[in-house]
Amino acid sequence: MEWFIHRNVIIQALLATLFTYGVTALGAGTVFFFKSINRKILDGMLGFAGGVMIAASFWSLLEPAILMAEASGGVPWLPAAVGFLGGGFFLRLVDRILPHLHIEYNLQDAEGPKTNWGRSALLVLAITIHNIPEGLAVGVGFGAAAAGIPGAGFTGAIALALGIGLQNFPEGAAVSIPLRRDGMSRPRAFWYGQLSGLVEPFAGVLGAATVFYIKPILPYALAFAAGAMIFVVVEEVIPESQKEGNEHIATAGLLLGFALMMALDVGLG
Repeated sequence: MEWFIHRNVIIQALLATLFTYGVTALGAGTVFFFKSINRKILDGMLGFAGGVMIAASFWSLLEPAILMAEASGGVPWLPAAVGFLGGGFFLRLVDRILPHLHIEYNLQDAEGPKTNWGRSALLVLAITIHNIPEGLAVGVGFGAAAAGIPGAGFTGAIALALGIGLQNFPEGAAVSIPLRRDGMSRPRAFWYGQLSGLVEPFAGVLGAATVFYIKPILPYALAFAAGAMIFVVVEEVIPESQKEGNEHIATAGLLLGFALMMALDVGLG
């Protein structure tokens, strides 16, 4: 830990997002043990992921953005509101221009431009889109901590990375196991599952570098990552977790994820 604390912020963000990517790969690795996953378990895990993302969006991202704006003498809520809406609109734009397929949907239900891509590519792309704001959030968190921003501590950034990592496990499994059920070999299904999380180190390094070297945009960047994550939760994670009638299980998972991320952030931050 001592070695990690004294690294450059870019190295910190890279290592933290390599950890979150590694947990995605670990989740994808469940395909070597299971060919299918109980839908109730999947919905509970999706709800858990949504709860983690909601809690992280406030305690790790929006709250520091508001505190920073307040400390600088500006309007406390303005950067948070602008960045938050910007993150949501950005993910909406990505949704429209990139073809993708959500978990457990049929190929004809693919969103975005029409394409002849296969189910595997579309499914991986959907989870990859999810992971962009997650990697960005971790990178921005470490950038804010390195910049000495009020309310953005180093341990808080670690808590954020831990929380994102925890919710990445079900995302990896949610890609690889359906592909295996569709007849894909285990190694290939694992390959696609881990591939969906590979964007996180790139987004994390980009986020950390941007906010550390261009500090005035930091509150906007924090809120941007929060808005992007909330968009993913409301647009995709929650609807998918409740599509098969397991609303109570999904809700219980969401509450558990929220409480755990809140405890991590407040306890470590």
